[in-house]
Amino acid sequence: MLPVHGSQAPGYLRDTAYRDLVTAPLDPEMFDPVCPSDLSPIRIGDKWAGMIIRCLEDGPRRFSELRVPLRRVTAKVLTQSLRALERDGLVVRRVRTGGVRHVEYELTPLGRSLLGPLDVACAWAEAHWEQLLDARESASP
Repeated sequence: MLPVHGSQAPGYLRDTAYRDLVTAPLDPEMFDPVCPSDLSPIRIGDKWAGMIIRCLEDGPRRFSELRVPLRRVTAKVLTQSLRALERDGLVVRRVRTGGVRHVEYELTPLGRSLLGPLDVACAWAEAHWEQLLDARESASP
């Protein structure tokens, strides 16, 4: 049985079954601000899709949770990216009504199948980072 809101003792997340229902918070620094996503020539979906997929790899997330590591993305753009991922069958949007109504986003099996290719693309970009930076700098007017 879950504790009733307002009656839980300090540390109830550690001491009850409720902890099994809560996904660990996303690290606000999970994406390096010095490493812009538009530098990588490999993209899945739009500019932010790969980062959104990374945020969802450990389970469903609420919009406000996604905003923490994706703080450089406006709410409007994040909404547009999530809708595009949903339209493409990579993310599912679920409305939860257990007490307080809220919306969660979760990877579909198709979306989850992109995690492997994302790992490969990230490893490639990391291995060629200096060359990518040099090419961008030499192409700038």
